[in-house]
Amino acid sequence: MLTPADTYDALRKGFAWDLPSRLNMAVQACDARAKAEPDRLAVIDLSSGTRADWSYADLARLSRRVQAALVARGVRAGDTVGVLLSQSPLCLAAHLAVWRLGAVSVPLFVLFRDDALRTRLGDAGAVLTVTDEEGATRVRGLGFDALTEADLTDASDDAEAAETRPETPACLIYTSGTTGAPKGALHGHRMLTGHLPGVEMSHDFLGAPGDVLWTPADWAWIGGLFDVAMPGLALGVPVVAARMARFGVDECLKIVREASVRNIFFPPTALRMLKAEDATIPDLRSVASGGEPLGAEMLAWGRKAFGVTINEFYGQTECNMVASACAALFDPRPGAIGRAVPGFDVAVIDEDGNPTDAEGDIAIRRGAASMMLEYRGKPEETAAKFRGDWLVTGDRGTMQDGFIHFRGREDDVITSAGYRIGPSEIEDCLMAHPDVANVGVVGKPDALRTEIVKAYVVARGGTKPDADALKAWVKERLATYSCPKEIAFLDALPMTVTGKVIRRELKARAAAETSSETEGTT
Repeated sequence: MLTPADTYDALRKGFAWDLPSRLNMAVQACDARAKAEPDRLAVIDLSSGTRADWSYADLARLSRRVQAALVARGVRAGDTVGVLLSQSPLCLAAHLAVWRLGAVSVPLFVLFRDDALRTRLGDAGAVLTVTDEEGATRVRGLGFDALTEADLTDASDDAEAAETRPETPACLIYTSGTTGAPKGALHGHRMLTGHLPGVEMSHDFLGAPGDVLWTPADWAWIGGLFDVAMPGLALGVPVVAARMARFGVDECLKIVREASVRNIFFPPTALRMLKAEDATIPDLRSVASGGEPLGAEMLAWGRKAFGVTINEFYGQTECNMVASACAALFDPRPGAIGRAVPGFDVAVIDEDGNPTDAEGDIAIRRGAASMMLEYRGKPEETAAKFRGDWLVTGDRGTMQDGFIHFRGREDDVITSAGYRIGPSEIEDCLMAHPDVANVGVVGKPDALRTEIVKAYVVARGGTKPDADALKAWVKERLATYSCPKEIAFLDALPMTVTGKVIRRELKARAAAETSSETEGTT
């Protein structure tokens, strides 16, 4: 945990990782507080449609029953167990039970199709999956075993915690697949500790009296499970469980109101939807966002809509919560994704692995507590993720006065007429236009310029704005070479389930267009 400080430098100077030789995330997130403060509020459950409050003791009992049921089904330390559940106390209890047992949990998204489930369960070698009745039918149909809440009827609640260490495998989280096939990032029990300082920082020191934490992001993803759910429990902040099949503004406002939410992690897509409907949420103490840079326009809107400054944070499945803004300590810089979180050495490095003042690869030095142990079963890909002592994120950026400026994925940077152009800045600019609801910018192959800038735009309200007017909008605000040469309008952009634009699909579309145009002229 962070030691409160008045300045960022003092905060960073006063921090050191505290990783005891024996560490178990179930004890850290639940059991320790259940013993010390059994009646303390842990979970506000809205997942069934009516509010139910769960104490730490309640959650600990449920997770121990799940653990006993797992053991009765033959699960042992080191085994891999899937968790196919939406936001709910059972979802939390399942992960806690697996960790307490010394096994490895695999978060799975309930909206995964059969192929996605089969791939992940098979690659993980899952011996069992904790799920609901509907999920059990699907999992068993794919040839895997399942355990449901009905199997807990006779389970005891006195299971003990295994002796695990910070590096003992605990959680296998699959990447979203934006840059290739999903890979399983294997994390140890140090993972939760590694997330705490960044979560605290992104919420202006989470844990103030009255704090209540929620996110619409599903707990199947690292952003939901380890940016919100487990850190909230570990810090003693009530966590809201609320199922949303898909994000809706009205339902979001209802959840905030019913649970008296004060702290929210909003993915950028959710923020765009709120902005599109001019929604406001009063009485919040903090709003955090991560996954894509927001831009100055979104930050300005957030101050009006929420009454607070949105704190952007940065990380990835392999090493998360490594950089963050913190309005309580310093003003954000538009276009920057924050400063290194205490405990993390984040740099922009060149091809030789040396920090550089020029554009380069955003990287994190080995030794960070939230860094994965490996890509499970993929030693060559694990080795390729590192450059010397640095884990290379695959993102391009610059470092200016300690602030990290994101330029784009390494594969997303556009090379046009000798210029290297990051798509994020152009997307931010177009998002500020009142007629744009969403946008994805990619490089389209071009025989003369190598690539041209192409923007795929989703119009606000369904009425297409004038493409030339959008080009002029960018040209007036950014460099001339950043102006899109082409703009196309789509009903929707390809998105991951975590709300990121899948640029590789847009790039494939642009390449196909070029191919078709070339054939048409021959």
